[in-house]
Amino acid sequence: MEWRKGRRSDNVVDARGSGGGGGMRFGGGKGLGLAGILLIVGIGWLTGQDPLQILGQLTGQVEQQAVPTGAESKAPPANDQQADFVASVLGDTEDTWKALFAQAGKQYDEPKLVLFSGQVNSACGFASSAVGPFYCPGDQRVYLDMNFFREMENRFSAAGDFAQAYVIAHEIGHHVQTLMGVSAQVQTARQRGQRMEGDNGLLVRQELQADCLAGVWAYQAQKRLNWLEPGDVEEALNAANAIGDDRLQQQGQGRVVPDSFTHGTSAQRVRWFKAGFGSGEVSQCDTFNARNL
Repeated sequence: MEWRKGRRSDNVVDARGSGGGGGMRFGGGKGLGLAGILLIVGIGWLTGQDPLQILGQLTGQVEQQAVPTGAESKAPPANDQQADFVASVLGDTEDTWKALFAQAGKQYDEPKLVLFSGQVNSACGFASSAVGPFYCPGDQRVYLDMNFFREMENRFSAAGDFAQAYVIAHEIGHHVQTLMGVSAQVQTARQRGQRMEGDNGLLVRQELQADCLAGVWAYQAQKRLNWLEPGDVEEALNAANAIGDDRLQQQGQGRVVPDSFTHGTSAQRVRWFKAGFGSGEVSQCDTFNARNL
């Protein structure tokens, strides 16, 4: 991927090193180690809850270590190639979605992307990097610990710059959903008691739509910049395949529990990314009315 062709976004905030070390600390002063964090993630898989929401519910008991105000405008250092890559991908998502929103007579509001290391405090609560990259609709920011890219390569065998770009574009897809009102509709449905988790639940449909929107971005970016190289699309598809609920559950707990799905199977994630990438049309991403995911 010739990512250097992309325009660099000014919306990357470097909060690495600002969140403090030592993991989460509760009122009793004892830290929540990696085992505890993995336990929370495991509970999320088993119960169908978003691990980030579980962690967020604990915020009232957590000795919060918020990102200092001075980090709000701190840009990554000029010689940080990995951060430069993130700024390039983010910049192109901005260009793509601004154009698509303008075609629909709407305005695209650019989100911030916060780089952090280890842990971070967001409007959605306190989170560890164990949660993975996430989007918080409360402050309309994407949060990314770039060590996740190393984990993708080492743990999931999902290497490559376009695989990383797919991850960023997926989180931006959640921002697009917020601007389109999809996220609010899902939240309203939750409050009404509609089914959220499970292989046909609203959370899965929301995540698969974000995969499709990532594909729409990839199509539009390639059309404009012609920056993909042989093997790049396969990198993204491999990443989508590697982080399906069924594959993660099989690896993590030795069995697959469809009733607790929150993101969709590997096959579904691949299918919906390809739906967006094959058409470049947001209209092809209506996962909520799809009979078969």
